[in-house]
Amino acid sequence: MTQSPPRDVRPAPTPYTYPPAPRSGPEEIIHGVRVADPYRWLEDPRDPATAAWCAAQDLLYTEEEARWPARDALLARMTALLAGGGARPPVARGGREFHTRREPGRELAALAVREAGRTRTLLDPLDTDPSGTTVLDAWEPSWEGDLVAVQLSSGGTEHSVLSVLDATTGETVDGPVDRVRRSPVAWLPGGRAFYYVRRLPSERTAAGAGPRRRVYLHRLGTPADQDAEIFGAGRSDTQYYTVATAPDGRILVIGASEGTSPHTDLWTADLTGTGPDRPDLRRLQHAADGHTAVRLRPGGGPLLLRTTAGAPRGRIATVPRAATVPRTATEPSPWRTLVAEQPGTVLQDFAVLDGPELDRPLLAVVRTRHAVGELTLHDARTGTPTGTVDLPGRGTITSLTARQEAGHELWFAYTDHITPTVVLHYDAVTGDLGPWPGGSSEEAPVEGVRVTQEVVRSRDGTEVRVFVMSPTGHPDRPRPAVLTGYGGFGASMTPGFTPQAVPWVRAGGVYAVACVRGGGEEGEEWHRAGRRERKHNTFDDFDAAADHLLRDGWAAPGRLGVLGSSNGGLLAGAALTRRPETYGAVVCAAPLLDMARYELSGMGASWRDEYGSAADPAQFARLLSYSPYHQVREGARYPAVLLAVFEGDTRVDPAHARKMCAALQWAGTGHAPVVLRTERGVGHGARASSRSARLYADVMAFFAHHLGLQPPGDK
Repeated sequence: MTQSPPRDVRPAPTPYTYPPAPRSGPEEIIHGVRVADPYRWLEDPRDPATAAWCAAQDLLYTEEEARWPARDALLARMTALLAGGGARPPVARGGREFHTRREPGRELAALAVREAGRTRTLLDPLDTDPSGTTVLDAWEPSWEGDLVAVQLSSGGTEHSVLSVLDATTGETVDGPVDRVRRSPVAWLPGGRAFYYVRRLPSERTAAGAGPRRRVYLHRLGTPADQDAEIFGAGRSDTQYYTVATAPDGRILVIGASEGTSPHTDLWTADLTGTGPDRPDLRRLQHAADGHTAVRLRPGGGPLLLRTTAGAPRGRIATVPRAATVPRTATEPSPWRTLVAEQPGTVLQDFAVLDGPELDRPLLAVVRTRHAVGELTLHDARTGTPTGTVDLPGRGTITSLTARQEAGHELWFAYTDHITPTVVLHYDAVTGDLGPWPGGSSEEAPVEGVRVTQEVVRSRDGTEVRVFVMSPTGHPDRPRPAVLTGYGGFGASMTPGFTPQAVPWVRAGGVYAVACVRGGGEEGEEWHRAGRRERKHNTFDDFDAAADHLLRDGWAAPGRLGVLGSSNGGLLAGAALTRRPETYGAVVCAAPLLDMARYELSGMGASWRDEYGSAADPAQFARLLSYSPYHQVREGARYPAVLLAVFEGDTRVDPAHARKMCAALQWAGTGHAPVVLRTERGVGHGARASSRSARLYADVMAFFAHHLGLQPPGDK
């Protein structure tokens, strides 16, 4: 396998004059394969040549954006769609209901507390930073509800700083603690200490190694550098840890996984016989082929587990608190299945309802069936089904919460493709389901958009589901269409409100979402069928979805676009380089595109279990075979391409898109532009609503211009 050797800079034979980009990078022999990396110099954002090239790309993008007549109308529509505010389900602690909410017209979500029927704001990031670049990454109230640990980061970096607030006054009573990143926080009763996860200082991390995390015990009023190290020494640099405690403080559970691997090791400790800083950790699960999460309840009852071990679609199991891993292969497992794996569905979450008002304790169980959510009730003692909770539509349930103490109330967020997220409250005594008073006002589904779920067959005959949003609900005529997908890390493309799709469809377009392998829509086996050596299935599934849209008359030839972000940006990049003639426009946002070097930047080192490693010859050959950057071919007629990156992104290095942009601008012979949109002050995660509106508007205006959709005129 030989890659094209570096060439001299040459003018691009297109109507566009691109900034010069010398093909001066190295040509290396890796595992016996000659590999060219002509734009490696673009990996260093501090290099003056890179800075000058980026500045020239900014000017080119501004010129291209000025050609999009739909942008202003789309921006107005996106701004209106995102202006309504929103809320997330509450976490009930000590008579208070903690939740995040974004008031109508506000840029960012704030942390709020509802108490005695009244809601007040506890922490608004805009008060800390009026520029809107500081966001609330995570928060966790103490068991008593008098304190709350909050994590804030700035500039899109997701490098959080943890502080503890008084839940009554909002004043900071402890911290700051740096080197955290959405760390789990497990409080001990009394609110004087908690377990959390922190990275080691940079001087204790070897070059090229992972971030090296540790589990610590922090006591309020004590400097973080004096925190007791509890777990993690001697383990892999790229391991992630979770921590959890029971409300009564009697048990600690620590989970460990290698990067994003779907395998979980678990340890438990009885804290009543030791001190919290010297837990006697015992293995509960080791080297099991599955992901497991633990739900802890007060009292001495068994642990409740949500696991894919032995059940790729998920099951709920119980295990005694004192249980350990069997010492021999013949020793019976202490795990007992309470709610078994159900064919055709995927277990997502569950909650316990065990208030004295109920005639029996219940489990509220969330599953998906072909990515569409379902909510069922089960006897918590036997697992026997007892009923179903009817949902507002074919949508998605997220953020399921219930009281830690005995209770009969359930909260969750509901959304679908055309319904903005609403927080719903379920009363297990009355059976009533309705909007939670502390959430945002319920909004009606958007009119003028119909949603269907199509079934297509991939190259190997596998059935793949595709959600299609259209004006009529059937392929009445070929239309400008956009196809998106993800296909990685077991993440599912479940129905969710899609503001960028609404004006597109109402203006006459089609917007489709492909549930390809590599995701979790059909369980863990679906995920594994699209990772590592099976990654080609992800791309084949996406090809099948595109062919279906064209063949069945949803999409017009030459007017089908592709949209993907993050791992979905890899999917979009692969679609672009595999079949450039199929598409009229492609957008890759925060994309992963150089698979030969993805491990060396951002969070790439923790993704080896998903993609494989370039250090292994066979895995390297597979990575190179689809790496979009390495598959760019001189003389190919590529469609219009927009690469969108965010300067503060610490997950996927913007260098992926910079290098791909230079390669495409050098290679293409078509008459469509290749442009780079660089946004500063934001990253891979949360952002201000106005920033989201501008991003959505720019992306869809690019599609409208290059796929031939008239500017939307709906109100």
